[in-house]
Amino acid sequence: MTATIKLGQLAEILGATLRGDPEKEITGLATLQEAGPAQLSFLANPQYRKYLTDCQAGAVLLKAADAEAYAGDSLVVPDPYMAYARISHQFDPKPKAPAGVHPSAVVAADAFVDPMASIGAFVVIESGARIGAGVTIGAQCFIGARCEIGEGGWLAPRVTLYHDVRIGKRVVIQSGAVLGGEGFGFANQKGVWHKIAQIGGVLVGDDVEIGVNTAIDRGALADTIIGNGVKLDNQIQIAHNVQVGDHTAMAACCGISGSTKIGKHCMLAGGVGLVGHIEICDNVFLTGMTMVTHSITEPGSYSSGTAMQPAAEWRKSAARIRQLDDIARRLRQLEKRVGDVTPDADASSEG
Repeated sequence: MTATIKLGQLAEILGATLRGDPEKEITGLATLQEAGPAQLSFLANPQYRKYLTDCQAGAVLLKAADAEAYAGDSLVVPDPYMAYARISHQFDPKPKAPAGVHPSAVVAADAFVDPMASIGAFVVIESGARIGAGVTIGAQCFIGARCEIGEGGWLAPRVTLYHDVRIGKRVVIQSGAVLGGEGFGFANQKGVWHKIAQIGGVLVGDDVEIGVNTAIDRGALADTIIGNGVKLDNQIQIAHNVQVGDHTAMAACCGISGSTKIGKHCMLAGGVGLVGHIEICDNVFLTGMTMVTHSITEPGSYSSGTAMQPAAEWRKSAARIRQLDDIARRLRQLEKRVGDVTPDADASSEG
């Protein structure tokens, strides 16, 4: 159902300065180019300022400087993008599940389900599990033995929690995610792999979001740990005994190998890979497709991926890379010859 909120009410929610009609009704959100007279838009990126002139939005979230030059209604805020993030929840069409347990759900006799939780169709909740107040568990989820889900959590349909997974408050987990699967642990003896029991669990902090088809393996001995406020995109692999610090964010298809520790407030762009048993300090940004093979001890931005270029140029560069060993050998020979001719000169290379 579409929400209808008056512009004056939105100003109160955001603590914004209203320039316009407080009785105007807003029914949704849209971009500057597409918004209609009953929709709210925002300007966060200066490159989109050019669209303000012809914008048909009912109102726009703007900084004070932009609002001065805008003829339409506006809500003036210090950070339009953050204001948009906050107000988006007022127009979220996601259905709210009713409290209670669906008749088709299977709940162990000794599991605890708060009366205000919502348990969907064909959910399985095993022995000793605890489900907090206001938790929503979508259809066909599996909650293993001794799992804990803190209040206000939201699990989309078909989420799997193996045994001994503990989840904090207000955690969102999307469909297909698997928490607590067995870590990739094997011992090799004379060329034969022997399985190592993974006896740890998974510990997830408060306000975490976990995307579609993301996997977080259980620890081999101690728990795999995801800190408070961590945001994980779709199709991410977190191996056993990894520790992810508070408020770190990872984009899709990152792969984190076992026992690696990632600090707080880090950002990993898409396709980043980390080898095992290394440590990444706080406030590190890894650009897309970066492969991290050793610990990082200084905050900052790091890259290892090869940037796109026209195919013909890329082929030339690839050919030159294959010739580097030969070029280095020839350079050493030339340096030696120069040194032989001018023995008193410093002809050594600094590279």
